[in-house]
Amino acid sequence: MDEPIHTLIQGNAPLLISFPHAGTHIPEGLAARMTDAALQRADVDWHLPQLYAFAEAMGATLLAARHARHVIDLNRPPEDTSLYPGQDVTGLLPTDTFRKEPLYRAGQAPDAAESATRRERYWRPYHDTLASELARLRALHGQVILWDAHSIASRLPRFFDGKLPDLNLGTADGKACAAPIQSAVEAVMTGQDRFTHITNGRFKGGHITRSYGQPAEGVHALQLEMCQCIYMNETAPFGYRADLAGEVQPLLGRMLQAAVGALGR
Repeated sequence: MDEPIHTLIQGNAPLLISFPHAGTHIPEGLAARMTDAALQRADVDWHLPQLYAFAEAMGATLLAARHARHVIDLNRPPEDTSLYPGQDVTGLLPTDTFRKEPLYRAGQAPDAAESATRRERYWRPYHDTLASELARLRALHGQVILWDAHSIASRLPRFFDGKLPDLNLGTADGKACAAPIQSAVEAVMTGQDRFTHITNGRFKGGHITRSYGQPAEGVHALQLEMCQCIYMNETAPFGYRADLAGEVQPLLGRMLQAAVGALGR
């Protein structure tokens, strides 16, 4: 039986939340080729569907990857070009962890043929579903918010100095969504003093934000990269912290409502 590629909860509000890095599954045959560091799955965007579960009651459509980003990175271009030229990044089929530990045992890394197979097996279905759901919601509303949800360890010297701001909003420097939508979400962030925040800083939005964010065509894409320390434990076994999550969820809800409320302005 084929493994499910993703989970989809369909809603009818003009809001789609994508979780391309929340998957944890690694197929057994592939796992046998991987290192212990890879199988720890430290680079997963842990527990994000649980954190955003409240959005189902808002009528949001929720699309979540099932497979870990070590299998394939759904937020990278299919041709594997760099999203941040000149900066250290991981690729479509990563070969090392965020801490530069090898993902594969010696001689077990994928070749070009395997890369192409994985792209068709895992990457393509996720993006076909994403495009189909955006089209469905645009048919209902004319315009839609695509919210690409991510999280990352708060300290990763490979990618940024010191501690990352708690909330990192990315709109491809304003190209992926209309200005009033970005401003509405920023107003929610600046209206509180519990969590630090920045817009279009180190994380401006990945392939999903940049590719699907087409304001003139009615798709307004925003990426939110969150520090994991504000809702979970950043060390193994990476436990969800309901006490911390309860503090940030109301803010996330207001940010989503602000984005949807700004549609059409």
